[in-house]
Amino acid sequence: MICMKIFISQDARTWFQKEMEVSPGDTIRFYARYGGSSPIQQGFSLGMTKDTPFEPVVTVKVGEVLFFIEEVDEWYFDGHDLYVDVDHKLDELAYMYKKA
Repeated sequence: MICMKIFISQDARTWFQKEMEVSPGDTIRFYARYGGSSPIQQGFSLGMTKDTPFEPVVTVKVGEVLFFIEEVDEWYFDGHDLYVDVDHKLDELAYMYKKA
């Protein structure tokens, strides 16, 4: 198993609260979705949704919110850590992937 990590910036944390109405106790899943573009997986992109962890392979708690990636989506990250920030020009989340 690869020890990947999730990093959530303060701006991203604020974005989740404002745009997704995330509140303490919520859980946010990052997952691979078919379509779109990504620098690490051609033909796939990263999605996120409020969801309940089933078999999380990586988790991080920021404040009282748990962010996670399920084991079934681990392949998408290809050993990269996930960095979540905000693109202020587009007012949307921005993802960066860095090999550990």
